[in-house]
Amino acid sequence: MSPAPDATQRQAAEALELRKRMRHVEDAILARAPEHDLEPSLDRIRAVMDLLGEPQRTFPVIHITGTNGKTSTARIIESILREAGLKTGRFTSPHLQDIRERITIGGELITREAFLDAWADIAAFVDAVDTRSVSEDGPRMTYFEVLVALAYAAFADAPVDVAIVEVGMGGSWDATNVVEADVAVVTPIGIDHQHFLGDSLLDIAGEKAGIIHPGTIAVSAPQDPEVADLLAERAEEVGARLAVEGVDFGVLERDVAIGGQMVSLRGLAGDHPDLLLNLHGQHQASNAALAVAAVEAFLGGGEQPLAEEVLSAGLAGATSPGRLEIVRRSPTVIVDAAHNPQGAAVLAEALKDSFTFTHLVGVLSVFSDKDVVGILEALEPALDEVVVTRSTSPRAMRPARLGEIAGEVFGDHRVTVVDELPDALDRAAELADEGGVSGGVVVTGSIVTVAEVRLLLGLTDVEKPVPPPVEVPIDLDDEE
Repeated sequence: MSPAPDATQRQAAEALELRKRMRHVEDAILARAPEHDLEPSLDRIRAVMDLLGEPQRTFPVIHITGTNGKTSTARIIESILREAGLKTGRFTSPHLQDIRERITIGGELITREAFLDAWADIAAFVDAVDTRSVSEDGPRMTYFEVLVALAYAAFADAPVDVAIVEVGMGGSWDATNVVEADVAVVTPIGIDHQHFLGDSLLDIAGEKAGIIHPGTIAVSAPQDPEVADLLAERAEEVGARLAVEGVDFGVLERDVAIGGQMVSLRGLAGDHPDLLLNLHGQHQASNAALAVAAVEAFLGGGEQPLAEEVLSAGLAGATSPGRLEIVRRSPTVIVDAAHNPQGAAVLAEALKDSFTFTHLVGVLSVFSDKDVVGILEALEPALDEVVVTRSTSPRAMRPARLGEIAGEVFGDHRVTVVDELPDALDRAAELADEGGVSGGVVVTGSIVTVAEVRLLLGLTDVEKPVPPPVEVPIDLDDEE
């Protein structure tokens, strides 16, 4: 039975009012220092947590750091834990289109009502910490710090059985690190955010190792030898147990399949053959192995293998929007949030591994504070030509300048400069079509670029990705 007209109007009015309140709160949070303008300290977030009664102590945590692969790994972990019957909270960053993507409860975006309730719980305490910090010539709490406080308050209120928490940047002084995680996960560590984390790999790894606390079980992806040694030293220093991919767990086999891949994994407590993973690339298989090890460490201390039906459903149901994600067909358009040379190299390898495009066109918009040359050099072997442009972010490099750099890497004959992103996407599609029936487009360079292309193509719900298109060319026999 349909609601009466008056009831329908009332519901519409209430929904509109809720959206207005949400927008007001979001604007207030956005007015703070952005997440790329950090104030490295745990003092402010600790002060708020203390005033709130330490909500972050009311649930166990799986904490994830690294340079690339954090969000995908977090989402796979969450999917498996939900299949195991646990109520999960997930905190990741940045978001693609809706700030609520950063905070999920039970696999769903936090509701606007719950978001506003959590804000009401923390707002007075945030103001108190702001006032004290400013009186001592310090800064107000940052955008990211406030969101961490809000997430932890929301998780405690839900309540969740476990929180899967991705660091924003670094580890030791990242605002998320007011927890002492049961399980710490370290994805591959590379060079990024040097102005905050340091210029050397060891400096960066030292910051990220800070999420390994006494009694933690840490699981790590393969690392450069010096980073691996540092993580081992940190684990020994604090009395944590460390398990490493390729030694204690890992990928046994993988085969490219329509829409993703079939993988056989070795966990901490046993082997898991023939699992469907609806994500592309060797790196996602590695992320899955890392996720399985983390879940086994959390649920059974690494001594109890996961039930095959739980693992099978968990991997099959895992998604990672904006990460080698197919968002359109004819021509196939893929988006990927690679924004540093390591991520770009992984993307280039995955494109060769999982697709057989006869002509692949890149659409690139990169932030000017990134290693632009390194990103372009990593992508060059995988792309036949590129269309350089810019997103709406003020941090995006001017297309003319990006075109000059791209010309030095690709050669001018392979570079087209288009000032506006919508026009660049159209031009890339035309170039891909000219390449034949197996032409494709990959959009990359920053999370903002990916988000804007998803919106241009009408994708407004990151939890409902485009189904795998059967016409995407896949070579099932390619072992390269």
